[in-house]
Amino acid sequence: MILKHFLLLAALSTLCQVSSLAQPTAPKTATLKGKVRDDKGMVVSFATIRISDTPIATSSEADGTFLLNDVPYGHQEVVITSVEIKAKTVRLHVHRPAHEINPVVDRTAMELNEVQIVQKTEKKQLETQGFAVAVIETKEASLRNVTTNELLDRSVGVRVRQNGGIGSRVEYNLNGMSGSAVGIFLDGIEISTYGSSFNLNNIPPAMIERIEVYKGVLPSHLTGDYVGGAINVVLKKDASQNNITAAVAYGSFNTFQSDLSGIYRNKQTGFTTRASGFYTYTDNSYTTWGKFSKFVHPDRTMERYYRAKRFNNQYKSIGGRFEVGFTNVKWADQFFVGYNISDTYSEIPHGTTMARPYVGRFGEYNAHVVSLNYTKNDFLVKGLAINVNAVRSYRSTYVQDTVGQVYNWDGNPRMLIRNGEVIPVPATPGMGQQGPKSIVRVNRQITNMRSNLGYTIRPGHRISLNHKLETTDRDDNDLLNPVNKDLVTVSNVINNIFAVNYEAQFLNDKLRTNLLGKYTFNRTIQSRPELVEQDGVNIVNRVENKTVNNNRGYGATVSYHVIPRMYLIGSTENSYVAATENQLYGDPENNILENPGLIPEKNVNYNLGFRHGPIQFGKHKLTLYGSAFWRNGFDKITQQAVEDQIIPGRESDADIQVTKFVNLGRTQSRGFEGEIIYVYDNRLNALVNFSKFSTLFKQEFDPKGKPHDLYNLQLPNEPFFTINGSVQYRLNNAFQKNSILNLYYNTGYVAPFKTVWMESEWFTTPTQFYQDVGASYRFPNGKMVASFDLKNILNAEMYDNFGVQKPGRSISVKLNYTISKFL
Repeated sequence: MILKHFLLLAALSTLCQVSSLAQPTAPKTATLKGKVRDDKGMVVSFATIRISDTPIATSSEADGTFLLNDVPYGHQEVVITSVEIKAKTVRLHVHRPAHEINPVVDRTAMELNEVQIVQKTEKKQLETQGFAVAVIETKEASLRNVTTNELLDRSVGVRVRQNGGIGSRVEYNLNGMSGSAVGIFLDGIEISTYGSSFNLNNIPPAMIERIEVYKGVLPSHLTGDYVGGAINVVLKKDASQNNITAAVAYGSFNTFQSDLSGIYRNKQTGFTTRASGFYTYTDNSYTTWGKFSKFVHPDRTMERYYRAKRFNNQYKSIGGRFEVGFTNVKWADQFFVGYNISDTYSEIPHGTTMARPYVGRFGEYNAHVVSLNYTKNDFLVKGLAINVNAVRSYRSTYVQDTVGQVYNWDGNPRMLIRNGEVIPVPATPGMGQQGPKSIVRVNRQITNMRSNLGYTIRPGHRISLNHKLETTDRDDNDLLNPVNKDLVTVSNVINNIFAVNYEAQFLNDKLRTNLLGKYTFNRTIQSRPELVEQDGVNIVNRVENKTVNNNRGYGATVSYHVIPRMYLIGSTENSYVAATENQLYGDPENNILENPGLIPEKNVNYNLGFRHGPIQFGKHKLTLYGSAFWRNGFDKITQQAVEDQIIPGRESDADIQVTKFVNLGRTQSRGFEGEIIYVYDNRLNALVNFSKFSTLFKQEFDPKGKPHDLYNLQLPNEPFFTINGSVQYRLNNAFQKNSILNLYYNTGYVAPFKTVWMESEWFTTPTQFYQDVGASYRFPNGKMVASFDLKNILNAEMYDNFGVQKPGRSISVKLNYTISKFL
């Protein structure tokens, strides 16, 4: 509670300073907005709109809209240019804070005597550079009560695996690749550095500029120990317009969410400060009635599919991010020193499956993170660019499990009949909910530094050198049995990665290539105490286990602009990925056992696809995307249930409490994905995407040379066929003039999949099909937006990791308010 108040006061203090610094000392400026159309009424995308004889410029969006800030008062000339239109000049007298113009241009083809370059949006540039990448823009989603994970889960080829409601453990699956094979980044730095309190569950879309989802080969600035792809969350950094934004939401299961962010930049000095914070609370008290929800009666008979509300599932998290520095100054494009703080309390309601409810098992997590970010183009010499991200993190995890009582899903202790009397099942001495009583604290100190040096040899040809250093020092402390430092388990993981990229463009920029080579050095050291009796006296020996791995990898991407608006995209990679600290040494709050014997996995990946569009005909626009992939894996690192308690024929009695990561011999994944986006008159937007793949175990013989029982079986606990769809419709001037009403519909389908190796109907996740509806209303002043969301409207039965049931129908409302146009 003290931390909550501290963060709120710090955020408010920072934002008040922003407001006080923003007194009107500069000449008056205005905002200019509008939409560019041609003489047939079709919108003009990616046109350049600029104020003549000034550096003030922007590009029209895909729907033709544009926004120019800081336009000086007085007579101005607005110039609209594009390779597709004749240049047009609009004269305007700027005399009030906001103006709107809607220029009509001529698309008559111009004779070009030289090659002209058309500026693309950031999204378009990323999606046509040869990488298998999809870009998720968050502008609309930030106005609704939609989490970042929900946005990702609707993206093509992405499956967000979550063990329950808000705050439960999350794993990201990219077409069958997950775990350490997939990197999760926040502005290019692994998000795990910031601790479990600061994750994609908590970072609201309002703080995010865009989300980049890569599959396979990664660009140079994300080079790392990954082979399955990456998710890079890019936070908002635009300092062209100072603003403060606040949002608050409330919904089912007593869920409260709020966020506050602001940015200020002094135009004369370049001094910039950014601050943001969030607070989330929920009871997660949703109703479950699935196969793992059971009730044991006093006579020991078992009632399956027991309907009850989840309990011991409270979650609350608070965090803040503060940065100060300079932007767009002579010596730096960006220079920021930052501080992140976050704190979380999370009750742990059950183990790997829901077979046994927990009471009294909970975790507390906090993190303090300092960061440094420096970027500069034309560093020292023209064409040389430098980018340095350095982070130092101090994380602490506390997990307590001291209640020995056994409970039912009604929230009460199990009962039994003894001597004709119904009494609670006696608590087992020395036991907690998941095993022996325990109070554990895990301290981590993490250093993560990523450096990139790129040089443009000549236009269209660039080479970059990259280095990533990541070290994790971990101490595991048993607080229930306090001991001196000699009896603490100490672990250290070091990853050093060196990489070189060569990017080239040929055939008038139609052909783009990117070649990658990398070298990785991984070292792990664990020192574990061991009590040994010697001459009747217990002494402590420290047993040290050390592993060293050196691996080389390479990859390549290619993009070919076949015809206007159509690109063929391909990539290949042959590389290794090492196990992470959590996979090696366990994760008590997430019910994961240690497995220090894990070895790096190797993957050979191939991706081939196309992106076509937007194809425009009249008021209609269509964008098509498709991709196929083939992956051969060796010693794949995957999470599997510990199945010792499963007895064939009695699967429904099994209580799977924990999992661990293991190496599989050889695997093979093949599949394809596709997406269709349709837009009508820039009012109706419809999308449908799908992903279908198989990941088969390909180890034909076991270590004894006998045919392997699992050969050619689909890997368990991986949803291999998913479909997502959405429709959005915009109504202008609804209820009030200059207002905007957006209506939404989302749907998703997940095919049945097994959660363990054995053939068992009990451990098969059933077909899942959900539907959501929602609406957002932007008030005429443009500052206030209200939204309403109704998720899973038919209360469908939804499951995820290892058959854990997800929330059913829920309702939420959200208010957003923005204060902008600070000088």
